[in-house]
Amino acid sequence: MTRAAVVTGIGVAAPNGLGTEAYWAATLAGRSGIDRISRFDPAGYPVRLAGEVRGFDAAAHVPSRLIPQTDNWTHLGLTAAAWALADAGADPAAFPEYEMAVVTASSSGGTEFGQREIERLWTRGPSWVGAYQSIAWFYAATTGQISIRHGMRGPCGVVCTEQAGALDAAGQARALVWQGTRLVVTGGTDASLCPYGLTAQLSKGTFSGGDDPRRAYLPFDADAGGHVPGEGGAMLIVEDATDARQRRAPQVYGVIAGQAATFDPRPGSGREPGLRRAIELALADAGVAAGEVDVVFADAAGVPDADRAEAAAITAVFGPAGVPVTAPKTMTGRLYAGGAALDLACALLALRDQVIPPTVGVGRLAPGCDLDLVRDVPREARLRAALVVARGYGGFNAAAVVAVAG
Repeated sequence: MTRAAVVTGIGVAAPNGLGTEAYWAATLAGRSGIDRISRFDPAGYPVRLAGEVRGFDAAAHVPSRLIPQTDNWTHLGLTAAAWALADAGADPAAFPEYEMAVVTASSSGGTEFGQREIERLWTRGPSWVGAYQSIAWFYAATTGQISIRHGMRGPCGVVCTEQAGALDAAGQARALVWQGTRLVVTGGTDASLCPYGLTAQLSKGTFSGGDDPRRAYLPFDADAGGHVPGEGGAMLIVEDATDARQRRAPQVYGVIAGQAATFDPRPGSGREPGLRRAIELALADAGVAAGEVDVVFADAAGVPDADRAEAAAITAVFGPAGVPVTAPKTMTGRLYAGGAALDLACALLALRDQVIPPTVGVGRLAPGCDLDLVRDVPREARLRAALVVARGYGGFNAAAVVAVAG
């Protein structure tokens, strides 16, 4: 391919930081956004901790007419997209409308909005259910609202592969740039920290029931007992490297060098999970050898069996402790559609500043997790290429390679 898909803008709304630099500073400092759920009383639920985006005022960032029409996950997505465009120095009015695209990831959809409408239905009757219920919950709502707000009429879509979705969306963004699209907004957000949204996730049985925010989410740890949910995510601006240079983009964070996705075999089949193959395919797609990867941003499920499976996949490709591994999501919780998007943003910031952010809280590695896990403090390193891996509930696997441009 003669066109290279580079990231020129990042917008972050995370539990430990609103705005890209606020998030990055908190992450390098090891400051967690995980705490007791404050939106409602979680005493009767098996999970009581979460990564909430505190202090976010939608009215300060989203047009007032859109707020009652859309859910909080879309408010976060609209905000992160606007921040990413500003970071890229990209005015949508300066681009042909059919040469701008939006591809986001979605997982839970507008559950908080849906809960309010269900409450109205059962307490007041059907006449109290608003017309916007039909679109606010919809998994494509954020893509659509970003497209409408910024006049982006090129190819638009949404990927629904849960935690893996944003890597799949980034792969689609890269393909659109290759095909000639001038600018793509990609990434993902989620916001399901309401009783309805939380209950919908309980059947997975993967939540941590701990009450200590410092010990509730410990991926690869001998005491791992699940993860905590979170909300927020990130949006990225993807362009062709030549186009970005010609319009004098303020910065280029890196290039989306490779991406791949696989699906796990049927449970009980005895076949190997698909994560190792996704990693190998992503490396091959990027033209990068395993020895050229300088850091891995792990999926980090926090569930012992899943952690061992991921560690086995990483070890199979890179060797025991063969590459630094990190999981900054220990400071945010797992963000579903926003999770891999935030990891991509984090990896690009790591390339920019040549530092690996830490995994916090992990003490003694579990047997079978033979990883060089970067723990508690950042690690300075020469970084040229980073691998981001993600797994979505139900068998989805994705991997992406981002590299220093040039």
